[in-house]
Order: sequence, then structure tokens, then C-alpha cells
Amino acid sequence: MNLTQRRVSSRIPQVIGFGRSFKSSLDPSSITHGIHVFQCPDAVGIVAKLSECIASRGGNILGADIFVPQNKNVFYSRSEFIFDPVKWPRVQMDEDFLRISNMFDATRSVVRVPKLDPKFKIAVIASKQEHCLIDLLHSWQDGRLPVDITRVISNHDRGPDTHVIRFLERNGIPYHYLHTTKENKREEEILDLVQNTDFLVLARYMQILSGKFLQSYGKDIINIHHGLLPSFKGGNPSKQAFDAGVKLIGATSHFVTEELDAGPIIEQMVERVSHRDNIQSFVRKSENLEKQCLAKAIKSYCELRVLPYEENKTVVF
Repeated sequence: MNLTQRRVSSRIPQVIGFGRSFKSSLDPSSITHGIHVFQCPDAVGIVAKLSECIASRGGNILGADIFVPQNKNVFYSRSEFIFDPVKWPRVQMDEDFLRISNMFDATRSVVRVPKLDPKFKIAVIASKQEHCLIDLLHSWQDGRLPVDITRVISNHDRGPDTHVIRFLERNGIPYHYLHTTKENKREEEILDLVQNTDFLVLARYMQILSGKFLQSYGKDIINIHHGLLPSFKGGNPSKQAFDAGVKLIGATSHFVTEELDAGPIIEQMVERVSHRDNIQSFVRKSENLEKQCLAKAIKSYCELRVLPYEENKTVVF
């Protein structure tokens, strides 16, 4: 399908993905990868203008995803493209997409060039359970997560000779232990520590963040929890689910809102369990799902694949 001929009626919900192979005229040594996401009221000619913008600067679109939901006057798109930063300077790129944003009264227009733009700065907040925290640290070390972990904050005091503390010390990542109580969640201190972050990750943090904290921070917070809710909650939900003989377990990663574990969902994963599982293998499978689900949610977020949709949903390209 030719990009300039695209038109999707807002009466029919569609997700369109298209890519193409081509002989690029760009110098391979100078090729740089860019991502652009766009959200605006639905109108004729949006895709044409976006593709014209990229082509006019000598860029090539590698692929694009478009979503126009049924009976909603809204348009979503995510485009990946390559370009020569000498021919299309980063500042000029922002100006070009801003012009299109103003043209269509966009509510969201974000461009990211991973090679040129700083990595997202995050803080990881955790409690005693370490499987998600350790997985994130090793994924960061291996370069599988496009983030910079600025610090780890926890309400659990880890000794100096523990695996986590040794890892953090080797990599120069500060660890902040903040003892919490029902009366004092140490939220003001946490806010001071995370002021220069782009978003936060709760890696099995077993404290509820208040509405005041969420408003004061004002940026996205990604959480992970097991998929045994709401049937099995409270202490030792895995044991409860195992004793009940469940056949399907899962994990959910979502944005944090004031309503507990009810924020817009980013990623979910499931796996079957059976009578052959014992409690150890049951817990191991559950924790593996949590690790994978959280890592994928963070990666999707950093790659600009996650867009807000309606009040409590997401579009994930």
C-alpha cells in the first residue's frame, strides 16, 4: 500500500502495519534510526503529511503502524525511519514534526533518535523480593534495556556482602535504604531522589504510593505484579493459587494510578501449570513471567510503543 494513498475511516477500527524493502540512497555509514509517534483527531491526509515530511529530508520509512478506533475521532501512528543526520539535523527534525503537530492539532507528537538522544534515566524501587530487580540490573548491564539506572531505592536493608549490593557497587549505582512504616512511607525522600529521572520502575515494591506522591512526581511509573489477582491476594498468593489447583498463571505490567493495581495495562503474559508442578516450580514459573513481563514493558515504553487510549487503556504498537 502506498503511504500517500492511505485513508482509514474512523467508523472501522483498524491497526495497519506496513513495511517495505528498498535500495536506500543513504550512505550506510551515516544511516541513523528514528522513531516518531503521533496522536491527533482523525483527519484526511495525516499519513501523507508524515511520510512527505520524512521523504522531503531524504529519509526512508522502514515501517509504520496506524490505529483508528471505531467511532472515535482519534488517530494513532508509530513510524520507524532511517535518515542522514547531516542532511536532517536533529533540531530541524523536531521543528518539522512540530509543524505537522500544529497542523493537525496533535495531542502527542514525540520523536526519538536512540543513537543521538540520551537514554531514559530511571530509578528502580524494590522491596525484599529480588527476582525482578536482579533481572533488570543484568539486562541493563548486557545492554538489553535502553535505559540508565540512576539508583535503586528499597525499604529492605541489604547487607554489604549481598549479590545486589556488590553488583551496584561494581557499576557505581547508588543504593538507598529507606525504612518505611504505616505512618511514614518516606515519600518525600523518595521524591528528592528521583527528581532527575524520566520514569520510575516498581520492581515488586510492596508499598502503595499515595496520590500526593503520584501528582508530585508527575511522570510515568511502571509496576509489575503476579496475575493471580484478584482471586489470590494478601500473604503468599502463590501458595494460595497452588493449593487451589489453578491451571493458568500470569503477570501484568501496568502504569501506576491512585487505584491499586488498576492502571492502564502495558503488557501481560501467561503460562500453564499442572498437577506435575510442585510449589517450587510453580513459584519459579510465576517469577519468570514477572521478570519477562516487566522487561518487555520497559522496552516497549522506551521504544515509544505505548500510547494512552481512552481513560484507562493503552495502544501498544
